[in-house]
Amino acid sequence: MPIIVGIAGGTGSGKTTVARAVAGAFLDRAVVIEQDCFYIDRGNVPFKDRKELNFDHPDSIDVGMMVEILTALKAGGRGRIPQYDFTTHTRKREKVPVGPADVIVVEGILILHYPELRNLFDLKVFVQTDSDIRLIRRIKRDLEERGRTLGAVFSQYIRSVKPMHEMYVEPSKHHADIIIPEGGFNVVGVETIISQVSRMLRHNLNLRNSS
Repeated sequence: MPIIVGIAGGTGSGKTTVARAVAGAFLDRAVVIEQDCFYIDRGNVPFKDRKELNFDHPDSIDVGMMVEILTALKAGGRGRIPQYDFTTHTRKREKVPVGPADVIVVEGILILHYPELRNLFDLKVFVQTDSDIRLIRRIKRDLEERGRTLGAVFSQYIRSVKPMHEMYVEPSKHHADIIIPEGGFNVVGVETIISQVSRMLRHNLNLRNSS
C-alpha cells in the first residue's frame, strides 16, 4: 500500500522544498501533489471581484476532489490533478495524470486542517518558519511567478493571508507527527522524514510478503 505524507506550513515556509526533497529521495516511486491545484474555479465571478476573494480560507479548496484522488492513489490507482491559473484565478482545462506511486507527498498550507485529509495521511509534517522570512519569500514568489504587484501582495497578506494563517494554518500544527523549522534548509529534519517513510515502506513490504 502506498504511503501518503502530508506536509503543511504557512505561506513561504519552505514546505514545497521539503516536499520535493522527500519525493526526490524515492525518485520515480514518488509523486508530489500541491493543494494549490485544487482551488475552486472562480470563472463565474467577475475578474475585479475575483481578485478580492479570500483564497486562504479552508472553503477555497475543493477538498472533496483531493480526497477522491488521494483515496484512488492510496488504493494503488491513478488520478488526474487539476491545474490552476493564478493570474486569472480560474481552473485550466487540462489535468495532469499521476500514479500509481509508492510515495504520495501532499503539500499545502491547509492540508492538516481538514480531518478527511488527515485520515488519509500516514505521516503528517508541519514546517515552522519565522513570519518575516515567510513574507519575504511570498513577495518574491508572487512578483516573479504570479504576475502580482507589490501593493496587491501586501494588501492580500494583510486582508487574508495573515489572519487565515493565525486562525487555521498555525493551529493545524498540533495534528503533526513531526514539526521541522526552516523548511528545506533543515537537512536533518528532511532526512528524518525520508527515514520514517522508508521504514513505513519496508513495513508494508514485509506485511505483503508474509501474507
